[in-house]
Amino acid sequence: MRYKIGMVLSSNHGVTLVDLVIESVRADPGRLVLDYNKWAGPWVDGAPAPLTGVETFPSGRPVPASVRHWLAYDSGLLRRHKWFDDAGRLTPRTIGEIALEEYGEGWGACYASPALAERFAECFLLPGGSDSRRVLATGTPDASGEYPVLALDVDDLPCVELMYPGFDVYLADTAGVLGVERGPGYSSLGSDRTYGPRMREHARNFFGGEYGEDMTSW
Repeated sequence: MRYKIGMVLSSNHGVTLVDLVIESVRADPGRLVLDYNKWAGPWVDGAPAPLTGVETFPSGRPVPASVRHWLAYDSGLLRRHKWFDDAGRLTPRTIGEIALEEYGEGWGACYASPALAERFAECFLLPGGSDSRRVLATGTPDASGEYPVLALDVDDLPCVELMYPGFDVYLADTAGVLGVERGPGYSSLGSDRTYGPRMREHARNFFGGEYGEDMTSW
């Protein structure tokens, strides 16, 4: 079941958005995260497994309130996507390491350049896409304290593109509670009245004002 929330809620950010997701998941915790792809599994696999006290990434950067709020409800989804080791410690990877594991040596090697690894050195995989992937990358946060969620795509020319301005918006859109109609293209939220300013802030911080780049720049 997909939850439809009115456009009035599209002005929300951060924990407020995560609360909408938690409310929808509590109503049907076993529903699939991705309607089109079963590999990500359900939102909650069994009983929720809350995790608190995750305040900083290994780099020392603060963990956004949206991530901490979701973890306080359930950590299972992120554990399944290799955010943590068995001891509950965060286990970031470079963008190249994620790509190599997800795509194999062929396409994955396209993301293994030292320059790209240095720029995106602390990344975490998220569910989403079929041939594409979703990756949260830490770095300079936006004014909301959030880090961008990127799309990796190997169709035609491998590229990395800004898709969401933060875990909060990613989670709400994936759960179907964002209330915003996305246009074509990964970075369509860049033109959204509510989330566009945050998207443009990340574009300046990560891509020199653009919304992404392809392998010809690496």
